[in-house]
Amino acid sequence: MIRPLSLLCASLLSASAFAAPQTYNLDPFHSFPSFSVEHLGMATVRGRFDKMSGKATLDLAAKTGTVEIKIVSASLSTGDGARADGKRSRDDHLRSPDFFNVAEYPEITFRSTRLNFKGEELESIEGNLTLLGVTKPLKLAVTHFKCAPHPFSKAPMCGADMEGVIKRSDWGMKFGTPVAVSDNVKLQISLEAHPG
Repeated sequence: MIRPLSLLCASLLSASAFAAPQTYNLDPFHSFPSFSVEHLGMATVRGRFDKMSGKATLDLAAKTGTVEIKIVSASLSTGDGARADGKRSRDDHLRSPDFFNVAEYPEITFRSTRLNFKGEELESIEGNLTLLGVTKPLKLAVTHFKCAPHPFSKAPMCGADMEGVIKRSDWGMKFGTPVAVSDNVKLQISLEAHPG
């Protein structure tokens, strides 16, 4: 009788951890943004950013919260880094003023303005994306969302996958459009967050 009672108490305590506003820090080792874009109308080039930080607040009972993401633009990687022949790599070109201009704009940010729930499910996140010094609204569809106790530490944690599409020219990134590189870029962001 004691063991079932202790398990019930632990379960109730875990559930209560998600019933009040909670602040989370993004886990940099399990969170990253990625992108994909069509090249020459032939194939899709995919890339990711390896350095991201941020925080989130979440009140599941009130269905409210915030998300803030900061991305180090120079940390992008598409699988074409330094080349042995000395020629400019794709990653170097993407870091140049033709694209992300990382020297002048070292950070990309997304700050939410609204979290949209459908019942208990987080359906989408509306916010503002700042890229190349330009801030414009962006809505991200949430394709996966879960909050639960960590399987080992039992501390509350949350995870989510989000995606959206932007026209990069809206943020001033026009090089190669529309023939060499598509204007449409698909964004995907995977997050894992722990109480901070």
